[in-house]
Amino acid sequence: MKKNLIFSALSILFLWLVWIIAYDAVRNDYLLPSFWETFRAMGKLFADGSFWSAFFGTFLRTVISFLIAFMLGAAFAALSCLHGGVRAFLSPLVSVLRTVPTMAVILILLLWTNAFVAPVIVTLLVIFPALYSAMLASIDEVRGEYGALAQAFGVPAGRRLFSMYLPLCAPNVLSQAGGILSMGLKITVSGEVLSQTYRSLGGMMQNAQLFLEMPTLLALTVLVVVLGFLLEGLGLLFKKILIRWRT
Repeated sequence: MKKNLIFSALSILFLWLVWIIAYDAVRNDYLLPSFWETFRAMGKLFADGSFWSAFFGTFLRTVISFLIAFMLGAAFAALSCLHGGVRAFLSPLVSVLRTVPTMAVILILLLWTNAFVAPVIVTLLVIFPALYSAMLASIDEVRGEYGALAQAFGVPAGRRLFSMYLPLCAPNVLSQAGGILSMGLKITVSGEVLSQTYRSLGGMMQNAQLFLEMPTLLALTVLVVVLGFLLEGLGLLFKKILIRWRT
């Protein structure tokens, strides 16, 4: 654990040095703002009430998309486990959702909905296949280890699913859910940029780019990256808590 933290810190230090070296090579704030200028812009953002309104707006859209996708993924993974026909029916649909271009989906959704709803729906459509596949793979792994034994003792399929498969695969699903939630945040921000969503991090990025406020744009980008790391860490933390609680 300590070694992992050390290597993670070294990775962050390496990226920081690359940033400083790149700025010294370019010396153009419109192409790449300096490290200190970016963090001064970040400090101004923290003191701006509109930033927090945008932050919580984006975070709320991400969480709503994730929760809906998580519930749908769990429900369809359970149905696919119980009935092979459901799995076969969903397989091509999930493949289509994986390959549909995100930008095209957003443009279509803007014709049907509005700039507030479109990022939520596109994030849902992008992360649902990832959650469904992760849950189904975890259930299949647990079923491969314990399914034959449970079947030999005559445990009904529904009871095996809800009393054995789902609880046992929960830690693995939670560890992946953090990364998928982080990906959902990036998709939401991208959707907000393209949709020009008011009171959103993506909308603030769009405005910063239009007015050539590059330190602000880079500061917003750094904040989104940091938030993504925190969400991934949250998933791993929940996994450890669940494992300790079960033991």
